[in-house]
Amino acid sequence: MAFELPKLTYSMDALSPVIDKLTMEFHYGKHHQAYVTNLNNLVQGTKFENASLETIIKEADGGIFNNGAQVWNHTFYFTSFKPGGGGEPSGNLAKQIKEDFGSFAELKEKFSKAAITIFGSGWAWLIKKDNGKLEIVQENNAGNPLKNGAIPILTCDVWEHAYYLGYQNRRPDYVNGFWNILDWSVIDTRY
Repeated sequence: MAFELPKLTYSMDALSPVIDKLTMEFHYGKHHQAYVTNLNNLVQGTKFENASLETIIKEADGGIFNNGAQVWNHTFYFTSFKPGGGGEPSGNLAKQIKEDFGSFAELKEKFSKAAITIFGSGWAWLIKKDNGKLEIVQENNAGNPLKNGAIPILTCDVWEHAYYLGYQNRRPDYVNGFWNILDWSVIDTRY
């Protein structure tokens, strides 16, 4: 089974000015594609040749894990957006956010801080634990909470290739804009 770069549901310039066309061309078109290509080359002849990305994340290590997790992470990230997005979650996710964080504003503040303060490259995640509670975690490099049995709800990519062309060293500005392109209709279904 060959892995493929998933198609976007929006054009490369649709998330501008938060994520500009040039960043999308490099981040999605080159980085995400490179992880797909590398993974396809690495799994040939291994027990992961026909495995799902979730199995690779839970069972692999080294290059197969890194590239498999990055394919999954980036697909999850890019499918969280829509032009004209933003706003707040609804339904059960909104209720759980209020229970676990007090308010959406508190979640937003804590999640943003987690994304901004990751040292080096990585991901900020909002996850659902076994008990249904929400938690914010930081993962370095290709880290993915599936490896620890959690359910990912939302992620922010803070590898420099996600924002550096448009924001240079202003990671907080990128994270602030991130909230304005979220597609809560997709994110709500993950809870």
